[in-house]
Amino acid sequence: MDLEEQQTLPHSPFAQPIRCIVKLGGAAITCKNELEMINDEILHKVAEQLRQAMISSSQKPPGMDWSKRHGASEICCNPDEFKDHSVIDCSPFIVVHGAEGIPSIGMSPFSCGWFTKEKHISSGDLSSVAKAIESGFTPGCSILSGDVIISHLAAYSKPKYVVFMTDVYGVYDRPPTEPDAMLLKEIAVAEDGSWSVINPMLQNSVELTVAAHDTTGGMETKISEAAMIAKLGIDVYIVKAATSHSLRALSGVLRSGIPNDWLGTVVRSSR
Repeated sequence: MDLEEQQTLPHSPFAQPIRCIVKLGGAAITCKNELEMINDEILHKVAEQLRQAMISSSQKPPGMDWSKRHGASEICCNPDEFKDHSVIDCSPFIVVHGAEGIPSIGMSPFSCGWFTKEKHISSGDLSSVAKAIESGFTPGCSILSGDVIISHLAAYSKPKYVVFMTDVYGVYDRPPTEPDAMLLKEIAVAEDGSWSVINPMLQNSVELTVAAHDTTGGMETKISEAAMIAKLGIDVYIVKAATSHSLRALSGVLRSGIPNDWLGTVVRSSR
């Protein structure tokens, strides 16, 4: 972000630093080939990983687990624990596309005063998001596209890192269903927003595709918005949901270095 862009941004409404913004991709938490069918197993696993990452520095988990079902999780919550926020040392997260099993609150972009023009945010009031975080909730919102929402949130909240969860291990040089598809481990973003693959070194160009049912731009939009975030100096991890790789991304351990056995794509500034 250049000086002129920085001067156009008003003061951040967030009173405390945001640790991470998480995007739960629709393809990751719904059942393929079934209309409007949530994948309960994946969503529950993702919610548990979010909880684990949020309370990594706390001895007790947050309460208000509205979705708690008997026998569904080893993590126990007492709603009464949530009354005294001071005893909960949870890192602030923002979840785009909603969540369960964490103290989340759904926030519609429209009701929060967000407006778009040609699929881009023309105005977005973040005061409601900031107030929800100050009250101990994890804001959740959906369809703008969520990838566009995240880049707007990141510009104002300046999280330490951002995680995009999807149904594949990351960004590939071609459709991942093809036998020779190669996972792109690292993408570098230049100051002008252009990006290039630096690991592995490729001889051919990258072919990005959009699923027929994806109305928000698919992987192409995801990388474009991830590049905008990386320009701010914020690392972005694109990873398969409900895996050990997504848990490592959520916990923040990748910030100190990307291990060889981690499967995912990191998008970061080349500066």
